[in-house]
Amino acid sequence: MAGNMRVSFDLDEVLFVSPKTHKTEPELKFPFNKIFKERLRLGTPDLINTLQNMGIEVWVYTSSYRSEGYIKGLFRQYGVKFDSIVNAQRHQREVQGDRKEIYPQKMPNKYRISLHIDDESVFVSYGKEYGFSVFQLNAQDDEWAEKIIDRVKQIQRRDALLEAKRQEEREKAKKD
Repeated sequence: MAGNMRVSFDLDEVLFVSPKTHKTEPELKFPFNKIFKERLRLGTPDLINTLQNMGIEVWVYTSSYRSEGYIKGLFRQYGVKFDSIVNAQRHQREVQGDRKEIYPQKMPNKYRISLHIDDESVFVSYGKEYGFSVFQLNAQDDEWAEKIIDRVKQIQRRDALLEAKRQEEREKAKKD
């Protein structure tokens, strides 16, 4: 497969959820529960570690202004280390810059992200418009991690087929 596959997760309503509406990981122990008030969707650490064990880069892509240090610190408590983090500040600097055209708050394709997981349907539309793949996740769903892994495997199969086809075309071009 050409290059590492990248998957990014939004934070709010995707990885950070309310225990009133979603099953969550156990609350962090004192004093960390006073520093990091967000609660993780149940299964988040396992899913991220599984994806990384499959050789996939896992990123955070959030429109929030939480610092990279804060995000890393929170997830470190759950044994999770992201490959990269794009927050609102980094997106503004690296993607929007001083362009006249206003881009969506997230542009996963600018970072060669193969699949972005988000709760907002507007990003599904942006994905169609700007050419990136989005898996929409919002409601409580006990199967959410399996669905994401299935989607990742679909994309890997598609990419492998495309790469095989390109290779075939290169071989054919050499012969001609």
